[in-house]
Amino acid sequence: MHLPLIVSRRRQGHCGSAFRSILPILVLASGVFAPAQGQEATPPNIVIILADDLALMDFGVYGGEARTPNIDALAARGALFTQYRTSPLCSPSRAMLLTGMDSHRTGVATIPEVLPPEQKGRPGYTMALEPGVLTLADRLAPAGYRRLMTGKWHLGETADEMPHRHGFDRSFALAASGADNWDDKSYMPYYQDAPWWEDGKEASLPEDFYSSRFIVDKMIQYLGETDPAAPFLAYLSFQAIHIPVQAPERLIARYDGVYDGGWQALREARHARAQELGLVPGGAPLAPMPDGARAWESLSDEERAFYAAAMEVNAAMIEAMDHEVGRFVDHLKSQHQYENTIFVVTSDNGPEFARGDNDWRLALWMSLNGYRVSVDGIGGRGSWGFIGPEWAAAAASPSALFKFYAAEGGVRVPLIIAGPGVPPGRIDSPAMVSDIFPTLLDWVGAPEASASALPVTGRSLLPVLRGDVESAYGPNDIRAIEVSGNSALYRGEYKITRAMPPIGDGQWRLYHLASDPGETTDLAGVHPQLFADMLAAFDGYAEENGVLPMPEGYDTDKAVKRSSTERLVNNNGPILLGLGLVLLFGLYGLWRAIRAMARRKPA
Repeated sequence: MHLPLIVSRRRQGHCGSAFRSILPILVLASGVFAPAQGQEATPPNIVIILADDLALMDFGVYGGEARTPNIDALAARGALFTQYRTSPLCSPSRAMLLTGMDSHRTGVATIPEVLPPEQKGRPGYTMALEPGVLTLADRLAPAGYRRLMTGKWHLGETADEMPHRHGFDRSFALAASGADNWDDKSYMPYYQDAPWWEDGKEASLPEDFYSSRFIVDKMIQYLGETDPAAPFLAYLSFQAIHIPVQAPERLIARYDGVYDGGWQALREARHARAQELGLVPGGAPLAPMPDGARAWESLSDEERAFYAAAMEVNAAMIEAMDHEVGRFVDHLKSQHQYENTIFVVTSDNGPEFARGDNDWRLALWMSLNGYRVSVDGIGGRGSWGFIGPEWAAAAASPSALFKFYAAEGGVRVPLIIAGPGVPPGRIDSPAMVSDIFPTLLDWVGAPEASASALPVTGRSLLPVLRGDVESAYGPNDIRAIEVSGNSALYRGEYKITRAMPPIGDGQWRLYHLASDPGETTDLAGVHPQLFADMLAAFDGYAEENGVLPMPEGYDTDKAVKRSSTERLVNNNGPILLGLGLVLLFGLYGLWRAIRAMARRKPA
């Protein structure tokens, strides 16, 4: 069914004056329509565009530096959400997006790379979608939809866990957390190779591969090979801007000098723009940089040149993705499918903070796999680009922290929903990643699930999009997130959150997000009863959803290093054994030579 043509009744909140001035133009230009009298509506297509590790303000329409005209155009056509939250890690977010369920109910409570041994194989922690969990593709099959997927999957590792077992007709899926964007190879020691699968069979990549271009090319191919009369679900799951950040040189050149001022300058600039755009209230305090963050001025000239160039690549990678989104939109327009297509554009979590220049194990692995960390040729083939914790914190501005953590920088990301009948505007009421699934099913009028399907925990945002209600959540309704101990619970204008080591201390804190979106002032001592009530609410959420406690002394960084070292040994056993034997024989030979020289010395 189509969304009816209505006047939006959504709360506009703190709209910037520039946004208000162009709103009437956007309404006229948006192409909002309803079926003509007596004309039967064609079921709308669905396109989900999922970026990887993108911050709230990375798109141009949210105030970012990268050029994103195609995504901005989708935002102008539909609803731009300002208070949307996801989970702080990729796999749980993807599971929630595709199933509408809390991640612990799907089997993907965290990611394999950080899973402690005590949780392996437990219900909710199998690291693949479990029996009874239905995806959006499963639910759209009875409605006659073509279900197509290209890009990062990361919801299982074996053939039986790939998209074709979860409702998709065609898929070209990356089973890993990431991969190289130019070549068919792994990006970290945890993976021996880049595990790409096509329709459940191991697949290789073309010689002219670049991830964003290929993901769109393959989707266009699948659309051409399937029934053109049937509506479609197209799930485009980009690698941009996951590490290694890589982009075409011509796009990188467009950002020359943009980030030369350093991370604190960017953090302050984005904070100021966030206030201008009404993403945070005027005068809201800016969260400090994380403990241990380096001052830009403390870096050498060479280091500053490298880090500035890394952010230039990061912006170029966003633009490259946007260009491919535009190419896909142009294809839909050429097939007369654009007007009757729902678009969802979002990110799985906030920006990635990992570094590639401070771990000898990673350095050893890079040397064995043809990677370099250098300003020379940065972003090209063989370049292992990253932005690091300081740039990640700056990109996450006006929020605190970044990916992995349930602070706002890890979970507050962009969400754009555009489609037939959606009046343009911004939505300032809460929304969660698990809400997208029931919203889309409600929108297209999908058949009810079978009795054996596990219940959905998300809420439909369709009444909000229509303007029938201001929010899908009441003032006392809770929304909760937990991934590997990093946790948050929202109730009204308040939030409790806990950050685990190494960045955090594992202690709960209370914040008033309406006035303190940067989470700078802990109010647990000021409102002890509210704090206690919200902690109790989290305990109830954890029990209801099967959240397991973290082992004593758990540290995410140590968990990643442990699992990566184990995989490095398992994946490269013969090579490491050979290197060890060479070293051993070399030392033995040196010892023999020293002994021989000692014997020849005169008495």
